[in-house]
Amino acid sequence: MNKRWHIDDAPSADQLEEIAETLRSGAVLLMPTDTIYGLHAVAAQEEAVARIVKMKGRGETKPFIVLASAVGQLTDLGIDADPEILRALTSIWPAPLTAILPLRRPLPASRGASTLAVRIPDLDWLRELVARTGPLVSTSANRSGEPAVDRPSALAAELFERLDLVDGGVRAGEPSAILDLTGVEPRFIREGDPVFTQKVWKTLRKTL
Repeated sequence: MNKRWHIDDAPSADQLEEIAETLRSGAVLLMPTDTIYGLHAVAAQEEAVARIVKMKGRGETKPFIVLASAVGQLTDLGIDADPEILRALTSIWPAPLTAILPLRRPLPASRGASTLAVRIPDLDWLRELVARTGPLVSTSANRSGEPAVDRPSALAAELFERLDLVDGGVRAGEPSAILDLTGVEPRFIREGDPVFTQKVWKTLRKTL
């Protein structure tokens, strides 16, 4: 039987450890994040990442976003960004900002690419979970080309029956802003809230 955890604002301590252990065992979980619901697996586990690829019907080489609990996890994972860039991001995160950064070596989550999209989420319990599991792949729970999933019941029925899930009710968040920091100049691929976007630009101008 698939596992189900029903939470209010956050999992209990026991639930959090059960969820972490399930992810460490190689499972793919549907979970709410600081933005929307997503499919999650440990980023370094190739088989788990391949399961998400199959569930999403995703292009074979399209990379995933990875969640971390702190910048130190990202450098341990293989992120090889300029220290000034990491200092700028540290002053912004945790936040709904995904940054694309260079990698020392490709990972299962990067799908062979030498860059990786990463975020430190603005949700305390999620950062605590990632601290226990290591960085997690996080991708929207809809199949490619379909609307975002804002509640477990909106998930495609064939996926709902196959997945362990954390049910946090309806999530009204928006997908994160995406900022490419691998070129000569920072470039937004997807802008988020205009006020937040301005804050990011101001921080980058002061630091870089």
